[in-house]
Amino acid sequence: MAEVLKPLTQKSVAVIGGGIAGLSAAAKLAEQGISVTLFEAAPQLGGRARRVNFNNLSLDNGQHILLGAYHQTLGLLSLVGISETSVLLRQPLSLHMHGAMRLKTCSYLPAPLHLLAGICFAMGLSFGEKLRLIGFFTWLKVQGFKVSQDLPLLDFLHRHCPSGKLTQMLWEPLCLAALNTPIQQASTQVFLNVLRDSFNNKKNDSDLLLPKTDLSSMLAEPIATYIRSKGGVVMCNQAINKIEQSKHGFRLKDKSEQTFNFSHVIVATSPAQAQNLGLALNVPAFSYQPIYTVYLQYPAETKLPRIMTGFCNSLSQWVFDRGALCNQAGLMSVVISAEGQHQDLTQTQLAEAVIQELASDFPELPPPLWHKVIAEKRATFSCTAELKRPSTETVIPNLYLAGDYVTSGCALSEYPATIESAVRSGIACATQIAHQAHAKS
Repeated sequence: MAEVLKPLTQKSVAVIGGGIAGLSAAAKLAEQGISVTLFEAAPQLGGRARRVNFNNLSLDNGQHILLGAYHQTLGLLSLVGISETSVLLRQPLSLHMHGAMRLKTCSYLPAPLHLLAGICFAMGLSFGEKLRLIGFFTWLKVQGFKVSQDLPLLDFLHRHCPSGKLTQMLWEPLCLAALNTPIQQASTQVFLNVLRDSFNNKKNDSDLLLPKTDLSSMLAEPIATYIRSKGGVVMCNQAINKIEQSKHGFRLKDKSEQTFNFSHVIVATSPAQAQNLGLALNVPAFSYQPIYTVYLQYPAETKLPRIMTGFCNSLSQWVFDRGALCNQAGLMSVVISAEGQHQDLTQTQLAEAVIQELASDFPELPPPLWHKVIAEKRATFSCTAELKRPSTETVIPNLYLAGDYVTSGCALSEYPATIESAVRSGIACATQIAHQAHAKS
């Protein structure tokens, strides 16, 4: 039976999509006391940040790294009653590129001095490279981390910080980790936005926040519990196939033609899915980048020297010791971001190549007991230079878009496809609807 639409003075909001953007929007609406129903087509919430069960272990569909600068994500966790320390390991930024470089911020200094001191004491960089790096960061600060024209990041670095070694050991690994886009294509301005927020404000903004539990337990499940506790409805296995405008708002239909009526709608699906809901939302077509995560189970007593290690000139980009991080003894996760030759390999070939690389870098490692490759082939949109992104507001009144791909409205605050970007978009949609409600009350 269709839901009876409440008077418009009592807003009734549908959120289509149970990823992080949709969950964030629904949580913020529920906090404001606005009636909200979330529809998720899949049996599991979380979208691209969710748990995968394998061999009696809780894995993730991708190993995520958060930053101390992700203030809205941390605020959302606090809102739903999750303490940071219970789900995240906070560490001062330490980039250990195996056999090449180590740079660690100085925790006893304020920003940005903590970074400059870290550069001075970095291992693997010459005196000249350190001076060039310090000069470059100083110049960026004077420029306000702003460029007059958004260029591919590699072109920008060739002009302003020319160093093949710094590009190889620092800029390219950071670009892949932050934007999941090859450095030859990546947006300079979005990259600088992340640098500015991480290193130019508070010292703790540059901290690494590493999940100590699976992403469903950390995000999707507690957020859904909070929404329900505030009277909201969360429905899984409930796909919405069509949106129609009605006299008092919107009519949503599923594949069985069951209808649901609402005054407002937030579409928090992928761009392609948003275009297939029957309304002309004018969402542009994006290109996408993959993320491959290779899980390797070694004997339980196996440990790596560090929780997180990076690699240069290697198929593997980062390896995480989930035994030390998540109490999953002997389990390692290897992340390979963005497009590359690894996509031409079968999953078995990819796992074998990664195993050989780790064995070469860490000769003490025994053979693994098993492996599992999780490939998110459309993990993020390609965060390229001068990319046009849609706004949260659409041409249709009271219909909004949420997702890590939407624009913030300002080039200096655009973020790549991250959990933080998804959270920001969902909260932005909910805030606009809440302002309407308060203005009419």
